[in-house]
Amino acid sequence: MLVHSRTGRWTAWTLFAVFFVPLFALPLLVILAASFSTHWSGAFPSGPTTAHYAAATRGESLQALTTSLVTAVTASVIALTVGTWAALAAAALGKKGKRLLDALFMLPVAVPSVVVGLAVLVAFSQPPVLLNGTRWIVILAHTVLVTAFAHQSVSAAIRRLDPMYEQAAASLGARPSYVLLRVKLPLLLPSLNAAAGLCFALSMGELSATMMLYPPDWMPLPVLIFTATDRGSLFTGSALAVVLMAATLLALLAVSRIRTKASYR
Repeated sequence: MLVHSRTGRWTAWTLFAVFFVPLFALPLLVILAASFSTHWSGAFPSGPTTAHYAAATRGESLQALTTSLVTAVTASVIALTVGTWAALAAAALGKKGKRLLDALFMLPVAVPSVVVGLAVLVAFSQPPVLLNGTRWIVILAHTVLVTAFAHQSVSAAIRRLDPMYEQAAASLGARPSYVLLRVKLPLLLPSLNAAAGLCFALSMGELSATMMLYPPDWMPLPVLIFTATDRGSLFTGSALAVVLMAATLLALLAVSRIRTKASYR
């Protein structure tokens, strides 16, 4: 820690507990407790059961989880590809060009996500590109929303790169494509994995734009959670939320393992 005295460390941990437990940990613990309950009429839940998880891991719920995973993976791969390409291209531009490109990629997160959903719906509901009613309009909206984070993460990593590596490779006769693939991208690999994890997590939890776009055969899990709680099935919705959190955390854990291995290269 940055605090070296014992009193300072205890103060820091106390403040952390005071703010973290009620603001972050307690709501998650409430959802976890509700997912194992059938009643909650007093201070604590009652009627412990695992029936909600049985329903949350089969049928429509399992299909919704699969839909969320496919959407998040596809959107993350596309966003990472586009964001990395744009960050590499911006590195060769002047200050004005970089600012313009950064502003362009940050625009979707500067407005509410429901506005992005409406814009995608209006833009792709008529020929020549008709995506309304298909899964691709949902994937496109998620890609638009998360590409900004991939672009910013990779751009920050590029600014921290020592140009000496590229210059040394170029002085030895390496072609630009070789320098990019064998020198620059391997150095960026930890940041690329971090950006992929961030994009995946944001896509898994996206709801506002998805509510405007999803077709009946492509319902992500956050939409199903909202539908369940809107019908009054709070305990079932809590179990679905725990499943969503668990799937997201497992995916992020896998990404962090890849990132750890890359950092030793």
